[in-house]
Amino acid sequence: MTKKVRNVIFLFLVLLFLIIAPLIVIYSLGWRFDWKTKKIIQPGMFYFKTWPRSCQIYINGKAEKKTDIFFGSVLIENLLPENYEVKITKDGYHSWQKNLAITKREVTEAKNITLIPQNPGLTLISNNTEEFFFSPNKEIIITKEINPPEWSLKIIETRQNIKSHLVSQEDFRIGALNLLGKLEEIELINLTFSEDSKRALLTLGAKERIYYFILNIEKKEITPLDFLKTDVEKIFFVPGDENKIFVLNNLEIKEVNLEKKETSEPLIKNIISLIIKGSDIYYINKEGFVFKTQELDQNQERINIMPFEIKQESKYELQILGNNIFLKEDSVLYMFNNENLSFEKLIDLALGVETSAESKKIAYFNNHEIWVMFLEKKYEQPQKEAGDKVFINRFSENIGNLFWYTDHYLIFNLENKIKVAEIDDRDKINIVDLAEFKEPEIFFVNKKLYLLSENNLYASSELTQ
Repeated sequence: MTKKVRNVIFLFLVLLFLIIAPLIVIYSLGWRFDWKTKKIIQPGMFYFKTWPRSCQIYINGKAEKKTDIFFGSVLIENLLPENYEVKITKDGYHSWQKNLAITKREVTEAKNITLIPQNPGLTLISNNTEEFFFSPNKEIIITKEINPPEWSLKIIETRQNIKSHLVSQEDFRIGALNLLGKLEEIELINLTFSEDSKRALLTLGAKERIYYFILNIEKKEITPLDFLKTDVEKIFFVPGDENKIFVLNNLEIKEVNLEKKETSEPLIKNIISLIIKGSDIYYINKEGFVFKTQELDQNQERINIMPFEIKQESKYELQILGNNIFLKEDSVLYMFNNENLSFEKLIDLALGVETSAESKKIAYFNNHEIWVMFLEKKYEQPQKEAGDKVFINRFSENIGNLFWYTDHYLIFNLENKIKVAEIDDRDKINIVDLAEFKEPEIFFVNKKLYLLSENNLYASSELTQ
């Protein structure tokens, strides 16, 4: 080989090095060549975290990676800045789909993906059931079962779905009722638990009269409140004292001593609505002021600075969810704003409001629409400011019950269908059908769905992480 040839080869290799070396450096820094735009750009990444784990990720219809078996997460790198069609699947679950954008040098995240099972694994736990009531501690259910011409109350332990007898309709042929007529004339109007879930207040109707009983759930004993001398609008258990109850009547709250069967003079007058949450008592008076206290006769903290306008012909109901105070005026729902110390309207024709487990979001709904409002700033994608609202959907069917499925999903029923919806409003909101039953009444707690349809009560397997 001549010297000239060697020089040419050397110069060629030097030139090749000068060309390739910068490309290698650029590549190592994450830059890529976009053949569409004919430009060098820096790509982005997808980060997904799913439950269940080991889900298959598809990008634009092509299988990419699976989420790992330990954390359910996956990182997909070197994606050019553009929109991608993402699909996440797993056998036995509804798929999750969304169009997500990649931006240069950024990670696009979806960290709260929950796939919904195609079969919720529902098991019949009680038949001939007309109603069911969940205890505040979520550990027991009381069911009203019909065996004509009688009805009875059963208790179900939710951990193992073990059912046992509690009381029967015949047990109420004592005390205040002392019925001479037929047993089927006794009607269970309502059942309300105490905060500790150890007792329940039973409201019964018979012979065009209302009667009240206290049921000791552990001892399976019933105590008639036949000594109450005045008409009663509502009865409340007194926090921390099993021997006392509060009675609301004619806008006055009185204390009743169950042992002595004595009723006190009015503790507070002009009460529009009262609610007890834990050891705290909240009430709103005719002047439109809301108070919080642990003793009705002392240390009352006024919540709002400006009074809420009370309309004489309207009905009012206070509701406490987490650290949030709600007020329902007929069908209009208001929420207390802790910054300006006043109530702000959320929605007309409200059916209900629910707070998420971490108390950072609320879901509220009317007959056809569902909304979610963020109470705190959310730093995860999609980012939200406190006060931001997400419109989930408007449905032609009537919405029944609604609960938080996880902190990022809702479960509700539309007439005969039970649905689960995410709250991630990037692209479309994923909504899937979980089950279909005739006119179901649902309750979601402890990761399980409880469903009453055609007098049959079902419980699902655990549906979430």
